[in-house]
Amino acid sequence: MGQAQQAPGARARTRTRQPRPNPTPGAGRNLPAAIAVGLAMLLAVLGGLLFLPLGFVAVVTTFAAFGVWEIFRALEANGTRLPIVPVMVGTLAMPFSAYFGGLESLLFAMLASSVAALLWRSVESATGSARSIFAGVFTLAWVPFLISFAALPLHVEGGASPVGPWPGGTVPEGAWQIVILLLLVVSNDTFGYLVGARLGKHPMAPKISPKKSWEGFAGSIAGAMLVGILASIFLLDKPWWVGVVLAIGMVASATAGDLAESMVKRELGVKDMSSILPGHGGVMDRLDSIVFASPVAFMLFVLFSGA
Repeated sequence: MGQAQQAPGARARTRTRQPRPNPTPGAGRNLPAAIAVGLAMLLAVLGGLLFLPLGFVAVVTTFAAFGVWEIFRALEANGTRLPIVPVMVGTLAMPFSAYFGGLESLLFAMLASSVAALLWRSVESATGSARSIFAGVFTLAWVPFLISFAALPLHVEGGASPVGPWPGGTVPEGAWQIVILLLLVVSNDTFGYLVGARLGKHPMAPKISPKKSWEGFAGSIAGAMLVGILASIFLLDKPWWVGVVLAIGMVASATAGDLAESMVKRELGVKDMSSILPGHGGVMDRLDSIVFASPVAFMLFVLFSGA
C-alpha cells in the first residue's frame, strides 16, 4: 500500500538502457590512451638514441625496473618471495654495464647478480628458498639481461662510450640499429593487431593467448617486411634482403616473447601485470616483445655487419 507505483513503461526503459559507448569497440582497451602513451614512450626512446645515448640507457633501465617490480608483486601474490634487493640492484646495473663495458661486462653483471640473489636468500629462512632463488635468477635473465642487449650496439669498442651527446653530433650505426629494432617490434604489434582483429580465425596458441591468430601473425610478417626493407636500404645502406631477414627474426622473437609472458600471466592468474600504463596494462605487457627481440636483433646485426 505505501509503495510508490512504477510508471508504465519505466521497467521497459530500464531494461533497454544502452551502455555507454566504448571509444574502441572490439579493441579490448582504450585505444586513444594507448596511442598517446605509446607515442610518448617512443619519443622518449628515440630522443635518447639520437641525441643523448646515456638517456636512452636510463629509459631502458627505468622500464626494466618497473617490469621487475611488477613481476615481484605478481609472484608475491602467489606465495613466492622474490629476493627483490639483489634482483633490483642487478636490474639497475646490467643496462649500464652493457653500455659502458660491452658484452663481457653484461655477462659478468648477470653472473654477479645471480650469485647475490643466492647469497641474499641463503641467510633468510630455508622455507621456500629454492623457489625464491629460481624466481630471482629467472627474473634477472628474463627482463634486465635480455633487454640490456638493446644497449649493446651503443657501446663504443676501443673508446669511451659518451656520457653526453654523440661526439660531433653524428649518430652511429648502432643507434640506427636500435631504431630499426623498435620500428620492427612496433610493426609486429600494429599490423598483427589490425589484421588479426579483422581476419583472425585460427588461434596460434588458444590455451595461452586465444586472441593471437595465424592471420595476425601473417599480417605482422608482411608489415614488418615492408618496414624492414625500407629501413635496411635507407637507414643502414644494406641490401633489401637484410630487411626481410630482420623482419622475420623480429616478428618470430617478438611473438615468442608475447606468448611467453601470456603463459606466465596465465600461470599466475593475472590478466595484466599492472595498470600503470593507460591503454597498455603493465610495463611488462609492453616489454614482453622487446626483451626477446633485443638479443635476436643484436646477433643478426653482428651477422650482417659485413653485408
